[in-house]
Amino acid sequence: MKNKVNTIYKQAERFAEITKKSIICGNIVRAKKCLALAERLFISGSLETKNAISNVYVFSVSSFMEMRHCNISHLFPQTLKAEYIKQVNTSGV
Repeated sequence: MKNKVNTIYKQAERFAEITKKSIICGNIVRAKKCLALAERLFISGSLETKNAISNVYVFSVSSFMEMRHCNISHLFPQTLKAEYIKQVNTSGV
C-alpha cells in the first residue's frame, strides 16, 4: 500500500509539472485540459487520488501561478478552484 500511495503522489507531482510547463510555454489550451482532467480525477477518484490531487497537484500549480502573478481564477475549473480557496483559507494567508 505504501508504494501505491507514493506512486500516486509522484504521478500527481509529474502531472503538475506538465501543467506548469504548458503555462510557461503559453499553451493555455493544454493547461486547461490538464486542469480539467485533474478535476475529473478529483471528483471521481479514490480517496488517495483525491488527496494527491488536492495536496500535491492543486498546491503545486496554484503556488507556481501565484509566484508568477498569474490570474488563476479563469484557469481553474470550479471544483479545483474551491479546493484552492479552501487551502488558502486553511493556511491563513
